[in-house]
Amino acid sequence: MKTLVVVTHPNIESSVINKRWVEELRKYPEKYTVHELYKVYPNGNIDPKKEQQLIESHSNLVLQFPIYWFNCPPLLKQWLDDVFAYGWAYGSKGGDKLKNRKIALAVSAGIRKEDYSKDGRYRYTLEQLLAPFETTFLYCDADYRSFFAFYGQENAPGGNEPGAEHATLVDELENSARDYLNFIDSL
Repeated sequence: MKTLVVVTHPNIESSVINKRWVEELRKYPEKYTVHELYKVYPNGNIDPKKEQQLIESHSNLVLQFPIYWFNCPPLLKQWLDDVFAYGWAYGSKGGDKLKNRKIALAVSAGIRKEDYSKDGRYRYTLEQLLAPFETTFLYCDADYRSFFAFYGQENAPGGNEPGAEHATLVDELENSARDYLNFIDSL
C-alpha cells in the first residue's frame, strides 16, 4: 500500500523546501499520496471522517510541515485534534486505527542544526521540540519512525564566487529531496 503524506504549509507556493519535497513526491503517484491540508481545507473546516478514511486506505503516514514557532502550523494541530479522535485513534471502544501504523514526520526547520542543541541558540534539540508528536503517536499505539529534517540556511557558507551560495543551497535541496524519499521508503 501507499504512503499518505499530509503536507501542512500555510503558503506552499512561496516555500522552497516543502514545495521541492512535494514536487519530488508527485513524481511517484504509485507510491505516495500527497494531501495538502491548506488546499483541501482553506477555511479550516476539516472533515474528520474523510481524513480517517484516507489514513485507513494507506499503510504509512507522514506529516510534512515547516517548524512554525517551534511547533506545527495551526491547521495541522487542528487536524490532529479533529482526526485522532477517541474511538478511532485511541480509547477502549474501537480506538485502534493507528495501532502499529508506521508514522513519521518530515520538517523544514529554517534554522541551523547547531542552533537546535543544548548549547545552541534555542537550547533544545529538534527531537525534543517534536516530542509531543512522538508522545501522541505512542499514545495511539502507532509505530513512530522518527523524523526527517532539513535545517535552515542562516549564515550558510557559500564561498566568494557570485552564485556559489545559491548553488550550495540548490545542491542541498536536491540531496534532501532524494534523501527524503529514501527516508519514507525505509519506513
